[in-house]
Amino acid sequence: MKKRKIVTGLDIGTTKICALIAEIGGENNVEIIGIGLAPSNGLRKGIVVDIDKTSHAIKSAIQKAERMAGQKVDSAYVGIAGSHIKSINSHGVVAVTGDEKEIKESDIKRVIDAARIIPVSAEEDILHVLPREFIVDGSPGIQDPLGMSGVRLEVETHIIKGASTSIQNLVKSVLRAGLSVDEVVLEPLASSQAVLSEDEKELGAVLVDIGGGTTDVIVFHEGSIAHTSVLPVGGNHVSNDIAVGLRTPVSEAEKIKIMHGSVLPDEIDESEKIEVLAASGKERKKLSRKMLCQVIEPRMNEMFNLVKKELDSAGSADLTPAGLILTGGASLLEGSERLASDITELPVRIGEPDYVSGLSNVIDNPVYIKKGDTIPRAIFSTAVGLIEFALENGDAKNSNVSSNSSNNSKEIVSGFFNKLKNWFSEFF
Repeated sequence: MKKRKIVTGLDIGTTKICALIAEIGGENNVEIIGIGLAPSNGLRKGIVVDIDKTSHAIKSAIQKAERMAGQKVDSAYVGIAGSHIKSINSHGVVAVTGDEKEIKESDIKRVIDAARIIPVSAEEDILHVLPREFIVDGSPGIQDPLGMSGVRLEVETHIIKGASTSIQNLVKSVLRAGLSVDEVVLEPLASSQAVLSEDEKELGAVLVDIGGGTTDVIVFHEGSIAHTSVLPVGGNHVSNDIAVGLRTPVSEAEKIKIMHGSVLPDEIDESEKIEVLAASGKERKKLSRKMLCQVIEPRMNEMFNLVKKELDSAGSADLTPAGLILTGGASLLEGSERLASDITELPVRIGEPDYVSGLSNVIDNPVYIKKGDTIPRAIFSTAVGLIEFALENGDAKNSNVSSNSSNNSKEIVSGFFNKLKNWFSEFF
């Protein structure tokens, strides 16, 4: 028997539930050993509206990941989003204790607790208190004051809070699925762990994570979080527009959005045709691809204009020279980078968690295919980020696993890919 550290990330989205099981090796080397995907029917705009449907989807995703990994898991780091999420910057100050006036862990904890004292309604809970910088005796810009000498310790923090009932319903859904919750983590914070480099955070960057029901925005400046917000529009709004505009079922709209969608209709040839299932579900019709893209473009234009408005109101536009990083499923739409850059007037790139070993094996021969057979790593950003968050902020669980479990899981993987492909067919 040999010990392995195992951690699970659970991305509970409006469109899909994604569970990733990772094995943590020496020097925090991460390998994805299990992945599970299930359609999500119990959420609306990131908020749980049906606990039974949500817990059933969570259980389905976890079971698929467990079969691939060849072992059971009993807890997970859980992502949360939704329009109920709010943030505020706060300041805390304490006197350094002890005769030697050396800053200890207890002093750091006290000053963060002091910053935590903010007006919070009875309907809200604090999710994260994130230090932006420490100030020792008036000297700012300190990232880790432990061991320094001083008499006065201050901290600037970014505090993220959410609706108590929304958090509780999310946790209940996970508990009903048979898992305990290691920690509830803001999804864009998790995604930033997976797709942003430390240099980008230090220079100043904005992450835009386009989910099914919401678009999450998080701004980094000088290595720390300066602003977070959640916009009430996402990829599902694009799919609904397509369903109405082309008179096709929503499931078909989602499929053709991925396969044929573009946000640049002026660049699509009038003669290019696509097949679309009629609303009756009994026949297929041929339509212009340009028409599809003309339906998509206004909603994506609205989305990126909302992002620009948010950055302008937060005063963040001039603080992000590293540019804007797009991630999430709808970021894969053809032309998204160019449209986002034109509207926000920032350099834009697609953010993908491509540095975690094992993930590429999971999504080789992709089943979430769009034009050009692009490997859709961006749809896994939050789940991978939850694992990265666990490594930085908590201890990965120790599991006793027999040495041949790894071999068993390899035998499971090939068969699981076929099931995964079938699942995506059913999903659409």
